[in-house]
Amino acid sequence: MNRELFLEILNIDSTSGRERRLADFLAERLMTPGCRLERFDVESMSGDVPAGEGVPQNLLFSWGEPEVVFCTHLDTVPPYIPPTVSSDGTTVYGRGTCDAKGQIMAMYEACLALESKGCTGFGLLLLAGEETGSFGAKAFREAHPGAEWLVVGEPTDNCMASASKGTKAFEVTFTGKAFHSGYPQYGSSAVEHFNGFMNALRSIGFLKDEVLGETTFNVGRLVSDNPQNILSDRLTCRVYFRTTFESDEMVGNVMKNMAGPDARLRFGRSHVQDGSDVVAREVAPWQKAMSVVALGGDTPTRYEVLEGFPSKPVAFGSDAPQLTNFRHKILCGPGSILVAHRDEEYISLADLDAAVENYIRIYENIIGRP
Repeated sequence: MNRELFLEILNIDSTSGRERRLADFLAERLMTPGCRLERFDVESMSGDVPAGEGVPQNLLFSWGEPEVVFCTHLDTVPPYIPPTVSSDGTTVYGRGTCDAKGQIMAMYEACLALESKGCTGFGLLLLAGEETGSFGAKAFREAHPGAEWLVVGEPTDNCMASASKGTKAFEVTFTGKAFHSGYPQYGSSAVEHFNGFMNALRSIGFLKDEVLGETTFNVGRLVSDNPQNILSDRLTCRVYFRTTFESDEMVGNVMKNMAGPDARLRFGRSHVQDGSDVVAREVAPWQKAMSVVALGGDTPTRYEVLEGFPSKPVAFGSDAPQLTNFRHKILCGPGSILVAHRDEEYISLADLDAAVENYIRIYENIIGRP
């Protein structure tokens, strides 16, 4: 493993929106006599790019006409954390070590090894904007016909992912009425409406999947900018679901039908209609104050698992579902998802070496088939 090159890559801040400098560096440093390079602008990300950073790009290095394309992403989640090496030299810490600059290094080393053996028919695809919506993958599928096999690198402990959860994102807004907090009965707190929504969401029994397990959700980008002594008149947030084969459609229906004064799903108090025994539920106050915009996402996906490789399902997303211009997809890479997106992110050099051998075996397994 070329540790010096790996550290150079890690020393470049490529948090989402800042990938162009890393793309320029790799376009120069990864070229070999046997490959050609294609560069593709990702204009759809321009609104999320800091001034002076340049238009993000996808890179495709090809050795012959690729039948197998190794693929991972250039961007990392913020904040940028520069690399350090453990005292015994076996482990590298820092942002992107396993997600996904370690993938870049392992795939590149595999490509070098295949080139040295005289092999052709493979490529290395590096994509922008994976962490913020797979913008690079969406742009690439429109710009390139793809290939037969795609091998996506993500931290899977060098196992092949048999399946991955889907994602569904929603922009949720609650509208309240500002009032002096000493007299809350005269106002309406958007924060209290949000609390009602969260309690209701936790009460919903999303179907458990025999392969992907439980459906989970996370709240991010939560904003309610009001003084502490005034009821909040507005709260906005993102709700991000990890869906399964059983729950993917259900999540969309739940979010669509729980908001607004005419919500079909009702969480308010029960009452008896017309003196009969028919019990109905009312639309809760927080539902009347709620609006939802669906932002899209990916569906749960099954992947190819080759004989002789360990496998397991994973709960995270990747660019793979968006790359519909490839017929067969494998998801496999070094590092653990349990340290990705954390300040303590790391990868061992032994794990990277094992990944290089895995990628070579994957290529030889596929190309060796009739």
